[in-house]
Amino acid sequence: MLEAINTSLFSPIGDDGMIGILLILNGLKVTLIVTFFAMLLGAVLGVGTTLMKMSSKWYIRFPAELYVGVIRGTPVVVQLVILYFIVLAALDVDKITAAIIAFGLNSGAYISEIIRAGIQAVDKGQTEAARSLGLSQAMTMKLIILPQAIKNILPALGNEFIVLLKETAVIGFIGGVDLMRAGEIIRSRTFEDSIPLFTCALIYLFLTYSFTFMLSKFEKRLKQSD
Repeated sequence: MLEAINTSLFSPIGDDGMIGILLILNGLKVTLIVTFFAMLLGAVLGVGTTLMKMSSKWYIRFPAELYVGVIRGTPVVVQLVILYFIVLAALDVDKITAAIIAFGLNSGAYISEIIRAGIQAVDKGQTEAARSLGLSQAMTMKLIILPQAIKNILPALGNEFIVLLKETAVIGFIGGVDLMRAGEIIRSRTFEDSIPLFTCALIYLFLTYSFTFMLSKFEKRLKQSD
């Protein structure tokens, strides 16, 4: 067991002299970078898509509904592969940037549904009251509806971040070396299956439980502030 751990994590695993644990840490860095920036991109796309879907004009609603339908109806790994090998093939985009764009597009569709649900949860009487006071629809949304909706959806956005973190395990399909791909590289070079794969699993588990714990603490603070 100790020999397997040393071989997989603390010894050079190839001609390049790479140490297994360093490869895993580099993969972890890629995973966190992609998750964070994809979540930011998804949030921006989610807000824009939600506003488009709430428009009274069909030609504004239709692209947003098509975008959400396509993204939610296809696997994220298919979206990633199509984006990198077909859509961005001529632009010489690096793998991390392509992954951020792909996961951001995917997350944006789900975040838009989260935001829409949060907006619909706000009492319609508040919209009517704001309009009766002379506020425009845009001002009502900005000053009255969105602040309440954001507070309602923050826990769901936290859950979306956790889901996104786990979904990034497919970056290896385009050749990116994320946490999961790092484990696969170690496994293929050392022929040790258990140590690298269980190490990756434990890191994902630690990250997931850490973010879940912080999210639960945050939710309690939100409830106390009500």
